[in-house]
Amino acid sequence: MAERIIWYAVTLGCAALFFGIGLYARRRTEPMWFWAGSTVEKDAITDAAAYNRECGRMWMLYAIPFALSAAAYEFSLTAAVALLVLDCTAGIVWLVIEYYRIYRKYRVKRD
Repeated sequence: MAERIIWYAVTLGCAALFFGIGLYARRRTEPMWFWAGSTVEKDAITDAAAYNRECGRMWMLYAIPFALSAAAYEFSLTAAVALLVLDCTAGIVWLVIEYYRIYRKYRVKRD
């Protein structure tokens, strides 16, 4: 029973955290940053509202596999762990690639 509580606390906690980051990003008026300690200047982004919506969507999508991993635990521990490992490895790579795609789309192009 304790392992079940720990599993749900970790997976649903991560899902809630990343979903919350997505909500926060969508509601910001200044451009959302990606890396800890970094900032994105307002004049570096062409449309801050659209940029923040896409960043928010990215974080919300990243939360889904964590929630699916929590649900999968009821049916198969192996599938649940595989989903979690996949999200913590390939998911992070996807986050970086997706963020740079969003950033390149909305950055001010200087010649």
